[in-house]
Amino acid sequence: MSIKIFEWIFILSFPILGTIYQTNRSVHTNTCLLDPLPEEILLPDSSLVYSLIHVESRGNDSCVGDRHLIVPSIGCLQIRPIMVREVNRILKHQDSTLKFKYKDRWSRKKSIAMFYIWKDFHHPESSNEKIARNWNGGPKGYKRKRTMQYWEKVQKELSYRNEISNHTSRSSR
Repeated sequence: MSIKIFEWIFILSFPILGTIYQTNRSVHTNTCLLDPLPEEILLPDSSLVYSLIHVESRGNDSCVGDRHLIVPSIGCLQIRPIMVREVNRILKHQDSTLKFKYKDRWSRKKSIAMFYIWKDFHHPESSNEKIARNWNGGPKGYKRKRTMQYWEKVQKELSYRNEISNHTSRSSR
């Protein structure tokens, strides 16, 4: 019975954890107070995608980046139209009837789904570093020097998330 109580306390504390999470970090205008999200528990390798979300948009699903370009990147994962086309190409190759639209980049769930489709197709066995650097720099992103700074940000976020999960798992014992 006491384990159930700890589970409920943990689940109900997400808004509190999110607030603490943001106050312990540099606060930007693009913040999400419910970060980390409850969906994190459901995905086995979700710490990478949620670290990417934090680095890309600070958890803001309405984020518009690279406004200086003709077509900006959109959403929590800062997806460009070329990535939507690539994911649709992968889905067509897999004989799937699913097809994403450009407006789907505004949806966190659909953006995460696009990320996993891309990741599972191109990087089924790759390291987090290669996945993150390619997400940032394209197909050969892992070879580009400019993606190292991006990887360092993601790595810092990953270690922060691991620290939080280790702390919460120890406290629920």
